[in-house]
Amino acid sequence: MRPASHPDAAETEERGLIEQLSALRSLIPYVLPPGDMSAKLRTGIAIFLVVVSQFILVGAPFFLGNAQDAVADAVGRGDAFAQVGLFIAFFVMGYGALRLLSTLFSEAREYVFAPVAQQAQRKIATETFAHLHRLSLRYHLAKRTGGLSRIIERGVRAIDFLFRFLLFNIGPTLLQLLIAGAAFAIAYNGWFAVIAIVVVVTYVAFTVMTTEWRLKFRREMNRRDTESWARAVDSLLNYETVKYFDAEGREVKRYDVAMAAYAQAAIRSKTSLATVNIGQSLLMNAGIVASMVLAAFYILGGDMSTGDMLTITLVLNQLYRPLNILGFAYREIKQALTDLERMFQLLEEPPEVIDAPHAQPITDVRGRIEFEDVDFHYDDDRQILSGLSFTAEPGQTVAVVGPTGAGKSTLSRILYRFYDIAGGAVRIDGHDIRDITQASLRAAIGMVPQDTVLFNDTIGYNIGYAKPDASQSEIEQAAADAQIHDFIATLPKGYDTMVGERGLKLSGGEKQRVAIARTLLKDPAILILDEATSALDSATEKDIQVALSLASEGRTTLVVAHRLSTVQDADLILVMDQGRIVERGTHAELLSQAGLYAELWHRQDTVDA
Repeated sequence: MRPASHPDAAETEERGLIEQLSALRSLIPYVLPPGDMSAKLRTGIAIFLVVVSQFILVGAPFFLGNAQDAVADAVGRGDAFAQVGLFIAFFVMGYGALRLLSTLFSEAREYVFAPVAQQAQRKIATETFAHLHRLSLRYHLAKRTGGLSRIIERGVRAIDFLFRFLLFNIGPTLLQLLIAGAAFAIAYNGWFAVIAIVVVVTYVAFTVMTTEWRLKFRREMNRRDTESWARAVDSLLNYETVKYFDAEGREVKRYDVAMAAYAQAAIRSKTSLATVNIGQSLLMNAGIVASMVLAAFYILGGDMSTGDMLTITLVLNQLYRPLNILGFAYREIKQALTDLERMFQLLEEPPEVIDAPHAQPITDVRGRIEFEDVDFHYDDDRQILSGLSFTAEPGQTVAVVGPTGAGKSTLSRILYRFYDIAGGAVRIDGHDIRDITQASLRAAIGMVPQDTVLFNDTIGYNIGYAKPDASQSEIEQAAADAQIHDFIATLPKGYDTMVGERGLKLSGGEKQRVAIARTLLKDPAILILDEATSALDSATEKDIQVALSLASEGRTTLVVAHRLSTVQDADLILVMDQGRIVERGTHAELLSQAGLYAELWHRQDTVDA
């Protein structure tokens, strides 16, 4: 079964703005959750404050225009200088008070709406993060971690941008245009409203067309940005491997090549933006000049005053000023909608492995494992397991050995149900694992992998990860059982010692002991050791084997091993080759059969000697 495919970012950006706005509908339940009256009330109040602020903003220039006419009349009548000065002071202060009041109303909505916006961002980011953890291992193996984290980052940033510009900048600007147009038509002449509307409509149309033209440059820049980011994250995550091969220079060069490609794409994007800005500036200035010429004509005809001309100029300046932001906002809204839609596409990505409707949690696990005629493939053209059958009784240790590529490690992924099998059945205590909830299934299994990856946190946190409510004494007991407590006690910060990115501050043996301690703390009924010592030196391997033997006591243990010397005491050894079990038995029985196991044993024995 393969995950459903979705349009990629390039395809998304090619869609029209109106079609992309449908992504906003998906955002509504996060902004206004059903039953959350507080969010609805806050949103309503915020909208009311914005509307009031725009009415005041348009009214302030009318107040100042009337002030100029009143002062001019006072001067014409020969009023005293002090009286004229009082007029000027009153009207200037009144204009300033109105502008301040408009600002206060506009900013007050930030206090009111900020909790709603932040809650929506937090909720959708958390839900996307949780959904990524629900997606299949197949999905994550096919994706770059850096690319996925970038999608979440951009999506959350897009929500913040859309709130700030679409709801509280573009909307108020359009409202201001309607109020100003109506005021011009009522107070002066409809031609002023026509000029304002024509300029705004032309400006918007020009911005839309040129933005669509620029999309190919923005799309290429974003693609290069994602590639360079993912390349940097991938390199840093594999820091130790880079050091192994003295490849720092090579990695820096690869990153520089990616950044050079990004720089070229960014230059094309920015130069095309300069072209757009020139056109926008011409349109705005043409509108202001046309309005002033028309106002001067009416003043000469005695139909308007200089105060009216001042009012019109101030209103148009107020109206056109946000158009600079409108052009930027349209371009960014287009991108924000793309980022938001991509994040919602992640949320729509169906998990490959899901609990059946009738799935029940498994309790009191004894640890009996059955593989019955199991078939499995990662890809349709490559069979991994064919007709595989075996049984591990409770408390028994079953080892799985064979050449590289035989399908050994696949068994643990199937038992954890990271993948569903193509045929047959896998059972625990007689229950098909497809009829068991994934949470309870995985709670019953412990894993010590070949490559232990630790969180960049303390040793205590990494051991306690298996049991979040574990006490310090439980953590220390698990560490003692894993034979690492004494080492931790020698560290200056003890269990509070940071292990570094992926546990790089610890040696391989120390990391394995932490993994064993973590598994012991989990106390699972079933233990999987997936080549847990194959990456260690012989001396460390022997020490770790002691800890693993203690960890296996009383548990059904499935050991995937490359070194046969580590499994010769197993109750049952399964020999795999090309996805099938070709031999089974104890160490002595398999040697006596003189088959593949005996061949592998003698080959390794010769190499060790």
